[in-house]
Amino acid sequence: MKAQANDVEERLLVEAARKDPARFTDLYQANFERVYAFVSRRVHSRADVEDLTAEVFQHAFEHLSRFEWRGVPFVAWLYRIAANVVVDRWQSLSRESGRPAIDPPSVEFDDTEIERTERRAQLFRNVAKLPAEQRRVIEMRFAEEKSIGEIAKVLGKSTGAVKQLQFRAYTKLREQALKDFGGKAGGRNG
Repeated sequence: MKAQANDVEERLLVEAARKDPARFTDLYQANFERVYAFVSRRVHSRADVEDLTAEVFQHAFEHLSRFEWRGVPFVAWLYRIAANVVVDRWQSLSRESGRPAIDPPSVEFDDTEIERTERRAQLFRNVAKLPAEQRRVIEMRFAEEKSIGEIAKVLGKSTGAVKQLQFRAYTKLREQALKDFGGKAGGRNG
């Protein structure tokens, strides 16, 4: 029943965006974390993930009139665009570098991959809900790959204080993951 309500809501969002392009923002907000999570599992540079995610939504915006309902969620169409954008970027970088072609990042997705992407997207949403200092520590530690010492220096705090902020953030994120996913909190692969 909930899936049907989501389908109806999603259709309404798509139709509204087709009639009024300013309403595409609603589709963007509803799907940003999912697309970002999908891309970030395949591309490791934060700047590249941000660029490619923006490219996915730009493409979707420009081609929304071509989207057809085929019994799958709108986000599946976005995942397909994202997969193509990732492969295109990889091919472009291979040509520019002049290096022999290596296998591109995996862009195929099945139910397991979609579940992982959904968990990762929920994690991004949960990080955004953390208190500001905890969120900043998590972002600096994992998105910016800074050491505890570097974070302490930037924030003007002791390393102990940064470790405490990080621990509190972990605790909140773990508790929320258990609420969101029950026994499937997600570990390092999620």
